[in-house]
Formats: sequence, structure tokens, C-alpha cells
Amino acid sequence: MGWFRRGPRRDAEDAPRDLEFTYFSEREAALFRRLVREAFAELGLEVTAYADYVTDDAGRNFGLSNLAAVCHQDPRGIRIWPRLIDRHVRLVVRTLDGPSALDTLPPDQIRAQLYPRVVSGEGIDPGIFGYARTVAPGLYEVLALDLPESVMTLTDEALERLGDPVRLREHAIDNLRGLPVEGHETVKDADGMRFEVIVGDSFYTASRVLDLDAVVRRVTGRPLGAEGALVAMPFRHQLAFHPIRDTTIVPALGAMASFAASGYEDTPGAISPYVFWWRGGTLTQLSEHGEDDGQLRIVVGDEFQALLERLIVSDPGQD
Repeated sequence: MGWFRRGPRRDAEDAPRDLEFTYFSEREAALFRRLVREAFAELGLEVTAYADYVTDDAGRNFGLSNLAAVCHQDPRGIRIWPRLIDRHVRLVVRTLDGPSALDTLPPDQIRAQLYPRVVSGEGIDPGIFGYARTVAPGLYEVLALDLPESVMTLTDEALERLGDPVRLREHAIDNLRGLPVEGHETVKDADGMRFEVIVGDSFYTASRVLDLDAVVRRVTGRPLGAEGALVAMPFRHQLAFHPIRDTTIVPALGAMASFAASGYEDTPGAISPYVFWWRGGTLTQLSEHGEDDGQLRIVVGDEFQALLERLIVSDPGQD
């Protein structure tokens, strides 16, 4: 009898349903597809997800109907989905045949299509991404090969075949600098709060934090000062920043913390729900969720507090 097999709570039956897998709510279906993408990414493959299948970098399609049904029917509920999906994807990847783009593209073309990516540590397996550089707590920089229909995140094994990682990163950063700014928005209010957001379809939009000074100069016409900027990277298609020049940093900090936390939720390519202080290429986290209540809050260390005090003293507009 079905009611004896109920596991952890699922969304109510009257919740909006997914159009393809109607036994999933819209939220559950979004979670399922995100977990599928993440499982492929952990193995170095970026896939594009559609309603009932995913497509890999070689254009091969893998149906999701059977896997979705397995997840739905498992009485242990959503908490077991990551394990089920990971096991399934690993089996699929092991059976892949045919040459990789690393085997078919000439070295010069590979170097021309290399980009750095800032990613959440949740999708990084140290066993296959040992070269990954720490950008901030929980954030890492990896190298990716940009392909016509996908992005291939490169593993340690792939880099061994391509050459010196230091030189490869130099090529990747140069390629990043050559990307256009696809879109720019200014978020502001009547009280003087303001910050800038660059947006784009590129998978490397948020990763432009690695070249922030050049991006700020291109967008605002002015270079960053010695104090740097506030930055947020909610997900791969957004990068927000506020150059630190005066006490407008105070309202911008709170607004950007909320912006980052909101943009991070249930978003493909999620990176971080927090705001950071960028100075000379170093990122210092300035917001967090409380361990006890989960509430978003601002946390600053001695250096940032000293910066705030200097700005208040030097700002003639302060009482």
C-alpha cells in the first residue's frame, strides 16, 4: 500500500507541475536537471539540459526519462537523488565512445578556445581537479575548453596532455580579456545606492572577476583605485561590482549582499550567494548566512573596518 512507502516530504500535488515529467513539481524538476548537469560537470563534461534529455559536447543526446522515473519512485526521496544521478552519469560517461575534442582539435585551436572559469567548490572533485586554484573560500578557478555547443571543464589528465598549466592559464586569461561586454545594467535607488552588473550568455561572464580592473575600466571609463571594489558572482552569467571610492560603499554593500543571495538560488551555474571585497586580485568574503538562523548578514574583518573608517573621515559629505 502506497502510504507505507512515503519517504521525505515532496512538494504538494497542487504545486505547479513540470510540463515534461508531470510527477515532479516545477521546483523538483529544476533540481533534478541541475543535479544531472552537475554530475556531468564533476566528470569534466558540460552538458546542455533540455526538457527530457541532455546534449554533450559531441552532440550526443542522453535521455532522462528512465533516470527521472527512478528518482521519482525511490522511497528515500530527494535526498538520495544526487547519489542516484551520480551513479547513472558515471556509468554513461564510462560507456562513451568516439574521440574527444582534445583529440581532434589542433593545439593552436585548443589554446585559442581556452578560458578560465570561477566555479563553486561543490562541483570540484579534488581527485580530478587537483590543479584548481583557490579564488576565495569555496570558490576555485579551473580551465575550460569552449566548444560550439558546450563547455568542457578540463581535468588534471586533460592538462597533462596539453602542456604547462601556467602557460595554458596565460592563454586562457588573454582569451577572457578579449571577450566583449555583452550587457551592462546599473542598479541604483533614490538614496544614492548604486552598483554595476555585467550580464551575458557567455559561460565566463562571472569569471571576468579574474580581470576585474580591465572590466571596470571598460564599463565605467575609470580604473579601480587602491581600495578595489565590492564584487558578487551569483551565477556564471552575472558579475556585479561597486568601485570603492567613498562612503557609497555602505548602502552598496547591503544591496549587493541581497542581490547575490537572491541571484544564487536555484540558478544554473550558481557560483556564490555572497559579496566579496576585491583588492589587488584577492577576494575577501563580506557576507554569510548564519549557522543558527540562516539569515544573511554582513561580516567584516579589521582591514575592511579600517577602510570604512578612513572613508567616513575623508568624505566631506558625512556629518
